[in-house]
Amino acid sequence: MHFRDLFGAVAVAAVAGTASGYPQSPTVKTDALAAVAIAKLAVYAPLNSANRTQGNTCTLATAAKRREWGSLTPGQRIQYTNAVNCLMNKPSRFNLTAVKSRFDDFVAVHINQTFTIHGTASFLSWHRHFVWTYEKALREECGYQGYQPYWNWGRWANDPLNSPIFDGGVASMGGNGIYAEHLCTDALANGINCIPPGAGGGCVQTGPFVNYTVSMGPIFPTLRSADVVAIGFDKDPLQTYNPHCMKRDVSQWLSSRFLQDQNVTDLLVGSPNITSFQTTMQGDFPNGKYGVHAAGHYTIGGDPGGDFFVSPADPAFYLHHGQIDRTWWIWQNQKPAERTNAIGGTITIFNNPPSRDGTLEDPIDLALLGDTIPTSQAMSTLGLTGGPYCYIYV
Repeated sequence: MHFRDLFGAVAVAAVAGTASGYPQSPTVKTDALAAVAIAKLAVYAPLNSANRTQGNTCTLATAAKRREWGSLTPGQRIQYTNAVNCLMNKPSRFNLTAVKSRFDDFVAVHINQTFTIHGTASFLSWHRHFVWTYEKALREECGYQGYQPYWNWGRWANDPLNSPIFDGGVASMGGNGIYAEHLCTDALANGINCIPPGAGGGCVQTGPFVNYTVSMGPIFPTLRSADVVAIGFDKDPLQTYNPHCMKRDVSQWLSSRFLQDQNVTDLLVGSPNITSFQTTMQGDFPNGKYGVHAAGHYTIGGDPGGDFFVSPADPAFYLHHGQIDRTWWIWQNQKPAERTNAIGGTITIFNNPPSRDGTLEDPIDLALLGDTIPTSQAMSTLGLTGGPYCYIYV
């Protein structure tokens, strides 16, 4: 496919959207910026010359195309969720009491590294490699033929429950939880922002994951109901098996305020450097501001979706972080020569305790999930920095 065709496909999606039958909002501004990213990459010299001598054959034409969930056909969505269920039914590669399945392996690694992969220089690069490794497992171990889809927040921000992601149909990522009485979510550290209780709070009983059992956590629950109690930091969460249902409280209140197209556009055009970009994206918690990262997690809500540590145990995590990666990819490729290798921040969460700056040489170690790579290799989705990836967003 020629880059002009890619540019046109993104532009058409920006104007019209593709998921007929669902109430959706236009994402013209951010999708237009994604089209600009494609155009900038098409004329980016390293993509068209230097990497040829390095043995990298990845091009815009050969790159895998990651697509928005609502742009997939129902059959394609079912193929994806079938592969996720496949991972949930494969044995773990870890010898840990609470880690029961191959799907759990990914949750365990995220739990184990939580304090070094959030509010640090590695936030974006680590999660890029993590999601790609998950996609690789779906394809290589469960026969999935597609690529990792993403959740374009702004498209569904006004009514997430009636989106193809959370409507509870067979081609969704599962519905909301059944109603269970619960209190507001004091999600931010300073406690000044209360997410009002929604229509869920209980177990998810619709969609493709109704038979799924969460094995670990909760560790840092934000769902305030009587039966959601943290296992406590005095216990090893990877050795404390705690089987329970997946609960959700999908929040239209949150998504309609913090996940609109304008929120993403403001992030993309208002962030002159990587430190500003990733800080705004993750959230300015001391000042009571949600970033799109926190807002996406708390829009899913519940247990484990709203748990800082255990959130990958909700399969919607990977659609959310697909969009996190897409947003970074758009920001990088507005100025690829300047931003491809941009890195900022330290190696401790919000620099607490104070620590050195992160570097491109720092390793991304996913334990038994996949190969360890230097951060430098995660900086380009087209393998221009030596990494294993070859994908773009359309």
